[in-house]
Amino acid sequence: MPHGQVELKRSSDIVAARQACREMARALGFGSADQTRLATAVSELARNAIQYAGEGVCVVTDDSDDETAIIRVVVEDHGPGIADLDKALEQGFTTSGGLGAGLPGARRLVHGFAISSEPGHTIVQLKTVRKKW
Repeated sequence: MPHGQVELKRSSDIVAARQACREMARALGFGSADQTRLATAVSELARNAIQYAGEGVCVVTDDSDDETAIIRVVVEDHGPGIADLDKALEQGFTTSGGLGAGLPGARRLVHGFAISSEPGHTIVQLKTVRKKW
């Protein structure tokens, strides 16, 4: 169950988190489209952790079994939390003047998405899967 951990403190760490996910996806036989979708979702979450919490961590784990390749990504921070989680998951909602595609966009790009947030702790879990041949 190899994994990688990337500390999220500056914009260059977003690139490192993307790369860690892309490398694991490539190693597990995911195609380039799936690699890009996962990297894009992780990029959004890592950027949010830095922008809103100041820092965070991204952990990439191989949760594969005999029949399925599974990548689990957890992005966690200890910032102010998301005041209205339901609203934040709506397409077009933004607190930063952006496009409002961050959380809902990330959710659409992966097979599994879970989020919990309270003041002092936000954790987002992503999962992408493919059947092994």
